[in-house]
Amino acid sequence: MRTTGRRIVIAAVAGLMLGAWPGFSAARAQGRDVVVFAAASLKTALDEIAAHWARATGAPPPKIAYAASNTLARQIEQGAPADLFLSADLDWMAYLAARGLIRPETRVNLLANRIVLIGPKDSKTGLALAPGAALGPALGGGKLAMGNVAAVPAGKYGKAALEKLGLWDAVKGQVAQADNVRAALLLVSRGEAPLGIVYSTDAASDPGVRVIALFPEETHPPVVYPGAVVRDSTNPAAAALLEALQGAAAAEIFARHGFVVLALTRPAS
Repeated sequence: MRTTGRRIVIAAVAGLMLGAWPGFSAARAQGRDVVVFAAASLKTALDEIAAHWARATGAPPPKIAYAASNTLARQIEQGAPADLFLSADLDWMAYLAARGLIRPETRVNLLANRIVLIGPKDSKTGLALAPGAALGPALGGGKLAMGNVAAVPAGKYGKAALEKLGLWDAVKGQVAQADNVRAALLLVSRGEAPLGIVYSTDAASDPGVRVIALFPEETHPPVVYPGAVVRDSTNPAAAALLEALQGAAAAEIFARHGFVVLALTRPAS
């Protein structure tokens, strides 16, 4: 009797775990890899979510390509075989939408984030981000690591904030523009740049850096992460994964990594 009771409890717990991941049946039935193109800043949280989703559903782990949102959007435009696109800003999702390259009915704003000024973990720099801040002198002749300010979302947000604060002209000649936000993070973590601008979630993922200051929200457009199924996807599990990213189990992981969850649906009881 004890063994039977224990099996019942285990089965019940397993059922609850599966119920926490929306799209379970569709994902398991499909059995094909979902190809996800995702903003580099999502890597730490999304890797964890993908592993949990695969274990819970029995579906193959998603194949995730991480890069700057602009790079991924351009690749999708050129015919790259992505099923799901997760962008770090609204602009690049709108870029694909305007070209009819996503399924508009699947588009959803998933997450929000903040941008921060960081330094290496042993940095003694103290700086308040306000008009007239001594950002140039704080660089000490070194570089300010940022994503490409014309295309990479984190770089665009960072430049907008610096312009709003009246600090851009003083530092634009010292900006080291990286291909994506994680590359900018690495420059600071390795000590190759004394300061950098990244998302708060990136800073939390790397023990080699510390947050010096948080940019005021009113200095830049809201940092929003939308997701959508790519128009040419033929994999039904893509929609199942996107649904799971809006579920309670994924929300807990995203929140633990510092994201603000915007879209949350709960599985039916």
